[in-house]
Amino acid sequence: MIIDVQNLVKRYDKLTALNHVDLQVQPGEILGLLGPNGSGKSTMINCILALLQYDRGDIKVFDQPMTANSYALKQRIGIIPQEIAVFEELTVQENISYYCGLYVHDRQELKVKVQQAIELVGLEDFIKFYPKQLSGGLARRLNIACGIAHQPELIFFDEPTVAVDPQSRNHILQSIKQLNQQGATIVYTTHYMEEAEFLCKRIVILDHGQVIAQGTPTELKDMVKANEKIILEVPLLTAAQQQVLQQLPAIQHIDYQNQSLTVTSKDLEQTLLPLLECLKQQKIVYANIHTQQISLNDVFLTITGRQLRD
Repeated sequence: MIIDVQNLVKRYDKLTALNHVDLQVQPGEILGLLGPNGSGKSTMINCILALLQYDRGDIKVFDQPMTANSYALKQRIGIIPQEIAVFEELTVQENISYYCGLYVHDRQELKVKVQQAIELVGLEDFIKFYPKQLSGGLARRLNIACGIAHQPELIFFDEPTVAVDPQSRNHILQSIKQLNQQGATIVYTTHYMEEAEFLCKRIVILDHGQVIAQGTPTELKDMVKANEKIILEVPLLTAAQQQVLQQLPAIQHIDYQNQSLTVTSKDLEQTLLPLLECLKQQKIVYANIHTQQISLNDVFLTITGRQLRD
């Protein structure tokens, strides 16, 4: 077991940030740790890293108790914070070399690992640049290189693609996949559900300091017992008509916003024809009907009752 958290409780005065939480991370997996702001994600990570004292529970990393003085364990861990944490007065190469040098003391080994980190994040053409000369996406890549250059076995990524361009975002995601393929175990927090679905083998959803759901992306989708949506353009739909539609067999939920009707169904074949017949009977005008598979964002909304980007 790479991470084993048992019965973790963390309180801030009267606020319980983590309420008897269990969390396990297996070797070689990419675990997505998701939840709205204030759900307990950052508190959880800081407790695992022994950066916060907690009220109750047991935490082991690499099968050993994690404490503030577990320096040998911490050398095996990489952390990529959401904030850019580099030195403005150092170049790209100097920044990566500095952070890697905190763990690697052999000069030749240091040189090799710095170069490998530069190539992994695609900064070969920017090694002499200073951070202020980099775009937002390139600065994010530098931030990652500084955190992984010593080639840690366990890496925490805290929203590494916030406010980056699509090219850099894609490069970052591919780099994370490559790190995992090279053997690193990864804990990944994000507000972008499509990233979690692309990267993560398993996902844990936190809310109000508790684990409210966990599993593979497919397992989470199966939990809500709805796997498809029917979307139609409907210029006008009254509340009474919405209630009639909601009573149709196999319909899980309907949502009507901005002249768009979304019908969530657990069985498309049992829903589509009755829905169209009901629309006809109710004399409801519609257009541009199409279907869509349920997404992780739909799962989150169903489980927590609010959007992940709150």
